[in-house]
Amino acid sequence: MPDIIKLLPDSVANQIAAGEVIQRPASVVKELMENAVDAGAGKISVMIKDSGKTLIQVIDDGWGMSETDARLSFERHATSKISSASDLFAISTKGFRGEALASVAAVSMVELRTRKKGTETGTLIVISGSKVEAQEPCSCPEGSSFSVKNLFYNIPARRKFLKSDMTEFRHIINEFQKVVMSHPEIRFSLHHNESEIYNLTTGNFRQRITAVFGKQINHDLINLETDTSLISIKGFIGKPESARRTYGEQFFFINRRFMKHPYFHKAVSEAYQNILPAEAIPTYFIFLEADPASIDINIHPTKTEIKFEDERSIWQILMASVREALGRFNIVPSLDFENESLIEIPVRKSGDSMPQPPVIEINPGYNPFDSDEQASHKTGLIEKFERENTANWEKLYSALEKGEELPETTAGINETGRKFFQIRNKYIVCPVKSGLMLIDQKRAHERILFEKFLECLSKNRSISQTELFPVSAELNPADILVLKEIGDDLKILGFNIGFPGKNRIIVKGLPSGSDSSDPVGMLGILIEEFRNARSDLAAGAREKLAAAMAAASAIPYGKSLTQSEMENLFDSLFACSAPNYSPKGKSIVIIITLEDIDKKFK
Repeated sequence: MPDIIKLLPDSVANQIAAGEVIQRPASVVKELMENAVDAGAGKISVMIKDSGKTLIQVIDDGWGMSETDARLSFERHATSKISSASDLFAISTKGFRGEALASVAAVSMVELRTRKKGTETGTLIVISGSKVEAQEPCSCPEGSSFSVKNLFYNIPARRKFLKSDMTEFRHIINEFQKVVMSHPEIRFSLHHNESEIYNLTTGNFRQRITAVFGKQINHDLINLETDTSLISIKGFIGKPESARRTYGEQFFFINRRFMKHPYFHKAVSEAYQNILPAEAIPTYFIFLEADPASIDINIHPTKTEIKFEDERSIWQILMASVREALGRFNIVPSLDFENESLIEIPVRKSGDSMPQPPVIEINPGYNPFDSDEQASHKTGLIEKFERENTANWEKLYSALEKGEELPETTAGINETGRKFFQIRNKYIVCPVKSGLMLIDQKRAHERILFEKFLECLSKNRSISQTELFPVSAELNPADILVLKEIGDDLKILGFNIGFPGKNRIIVKGLPSGSDSSDPVGMLGILIEEFRNARSDLAAGAREKLAAAMAAASAIPYGKSLTQSEMENLFDSLFACSAPNYSPKGKSIVIIITLEDIDKKFK
């Protein structure tokens, strides 16, 4: 039997490696930017065309490479970062495996122009699909310029599965942000189709965060700083009001390397316990510094998963640090024993009469077992409940006492009386034949709006109300891309949004019937819900958009409703095709049966 084991050709091996390292255009941007940082660059420019499918160009003013180094940089496992196995435990650079450039060259057409500092001429190298097509001297600035063209041109299946241009560019922005956040001492710029997206000057960490995510985030940042022999923690956490229900502005860095760490995320979340609702995710930008020998970064091809030597101790230090920061900025509720003006005690002056004890009126002849007295006492309680709870308890109490059947809908209740009442401005309660019906007011409104918006999208029918005073705001570039990606459908829903300039929007119109008190805030919720509902435009995208829009426009918990508003909400809900469940599949209506009520009194 002939031998069957054989060595793979370099081109095939490089494509296999590229499958792990280069997943999409954003992966190329990440690898090239990290190489530029490792090269000691003071300025890095990123230029993108067609979301990276046509061109990705990264230019830096770093050390540059000699002719020999430039050629060897495209070989697998060729690196200047390590020379022995022991170096793996003292890594302070972004890259070290020597697979990035070989992987990029295996699935694209690459052109490198580089000149080492102190030399007069540079080197030009052209590679297509791992094959070197040209290598010659050239004239170029000091540093390196990588141009990656026609990504996945030789792997049509991979190119076919790339998402829309907007989606791919959002991934590029995310990778760009991860690199620039930890290096505020470097100037960065990002251009897409010749339009400037970012132009970041040097500064400190807070200035860089503000430049990346917008000026408004600066007001929500709380300083975080802890130094121990095990770990150094610096950075910022967000105020509770800046928390969202989806992931977005959550960043961990270890020795200026971005990492994902669910265990440490849990430590931050624990620190916000009893401050945020369970579904809210706090904002944080946390920079950890540790001895490189105490961490292992060589456990994942993209190097975003890091293993720590003593994770439990770091977890405790991190949670304590976040709690201390929240307490220092008076976010955690505390008792103030020093403020003497909180309680004013009147001073008795000479001549004032002595205070008299309160007089309690009693009825010595009261008999609790007498039917008339009992009826009078019961009536008083009913009147008190009606005053305090704003509900028509008398009719409900009387009907339950006499065993009468309660009407199945509110139409049978006294039309001049109150038909509904609220519990904590969150649930609407009304009597039905089998007991009491409880309605979640926000979910109910979401269901109503969802079917309304879905009908508009399916019929391409716009329902817009013009804002008397258009509102302008600055958004994160990634959020701008989301709005542009779903722009056509937003117009159908009734939005009229202008994009006057860099990272700014003007809201000129909103869907009819939506709460326009904070249109920018509503758009923020819409973007958040839309990101959480999907990652790409796909089947069911309009249903997800309608659900996101409904969640953004629905009445919030805590809002007091009038009787007519509750009645309209009730009628509109049961006119829906699926009144029992919200667009996210959560229950809207529950029934507390008379049997359940009777059990509570046994």
